[in-house]
Amino acid sequence: MSSALIQVFRTPDLRKKLAFTLGVIVLYRIGSHVPVPGISYKNVQSCVNAAASGSGGLLGLVNMFSGGALLQITVFALGILPYITASIILQLLTAVIPRLESLKKEGAAGQGKITQYTRYLTVALAVLQGTGLVATARSGALFPGCPTAGSIVPDTSILTTVVMVLTITAGTACVMWMGELVSERGVGNGMSLLIFISIASTLPAALWAVKQQGEIADGWLGFGAVVLVGLAMVGLVVFVEQAQRRVPVQYAKRMVGRKSYGGTATYIPLKVNQAGVVPVIFASSILYVPALIAQFSHSTSGWAMWITRNFVKGDHPYYVAAYFLLIVFFAFFYVAITFNPEEVAGNIKQAGGFIPGIRAGRPTAEYLSYVLNRLTWPGSLYLGLIALVPTVAFASFGGANQLTGTSLLIIVSVGLETVKQINSQVEQHRYEGFLR
Repeated sequence: MSSALIQVFRTPDLRKKLAFTLGVIVLYRIGSHVPVPGISYKNVQSCVNAAASGSGGLLGLVNMFSGGALLQITVFALGILPYITASIILQLLTAVIPRLESLKKEGAAGQGKITQYTRYLTVALAVLQGTGLVATARSGALFPGCPTAGSIVPDTSILTTVVMVLTITAGTACVMWMGELVSERGVGNGMSLLIFISIASTLPAALWAVKQQGEIADGWLGFGAVVLVGLAMVGLVVFVEQAQRRVPVQYAKRMVGRKSYGGTATYIPLKVNQAGVVPVIFASSILYVPALIAQFSHSTSGWAMWITRNFVKGDHPYYVAAYFLLIVFFAFFYVAITFNPEEVAGNIKQAGGFIPGIRAGRPTAEYLSYVLNRLTWPGSLYLGLIALVPTVAFASFGGANQLTGTSLLIIVSVGLETVKQINSQVEQHRYEGFLR
């Protein structure tokens, strides 16, 4: 890694890409601190600094993806989450809508159309989520328990509300544009890097909160325990994210005229964690719905109180069990949606290939489905472990809701992918220099 970074700074083209990426990141962080017009910055800060406001709540997942900009109600309050949601929705609809499936098979042109649809859907979701955020801020429900929560938006006129929603929507579109610019002209995947920066920006404050709230050895014992648990989880994530099952594929030789083609051997890489972080995001979103309904209903009935007691805190046994089961379910669901064994088997057969010991066609599809199911079980259990162990461990020390398994998984996954892309670009420049 160190040699790759040295080579990046020595290569003018890569150095320019890295400087461009860092410039976009700086602009993104600046926009995350610019308040939306119509917001009382003083009242927002007083509520954010309160003990129960900045550490979690129902909007904790969105706040984590925005780098803390959501609760600050800034221009980039929604961050990149609307684009992530739109991408996941389009990816799931591709397996259902024939038109999208045909566009996916058309190559670069079809993928460009799907990307355009993703942008439109991102803007629509930004309008909806921005309206919800402004309405929540106006009602005072964004910071429950804060005495100044009701005066966050002093002017409740329609014009002010429309300006706030349009500003938040424009900020989301700007973040999407910056992410695409980084992917095109910078280093790594722009959207993933912005998520990485958003989550990483909250970690120092979360770690320091653990130290300040600790009672043993002036908080340093809890701080050290949290760091050790985090490092252990990072090692586990690196090990599992790199693990894959390589299904061998052999291509038969065929004669065309006097030339022989084929006869090569390759493999299909099936990752242990084929679903990535999507099941964790889905499970978190589903579990926020009951608590959100209970909060906005303002009901004091039994069902509302039961949800408030059991599904608001992330370390409650009922919440932990439901979270784990939902992660396992969505892991199988997402893998079944995104990986089609019949399509892969058909492509192998069409190219004249076969898996050694397995007949081409339907037996190959059944074999791939069997292997994928066996891989998804440990992958889903790993996701549940990563999502729950840090959350429960950190919650026992207090004040570390930002240090969740989801954040660790995203940070390490994006970091690994960025390092791979940097290494590939370095190798590409080495080959170009050799050819010259």
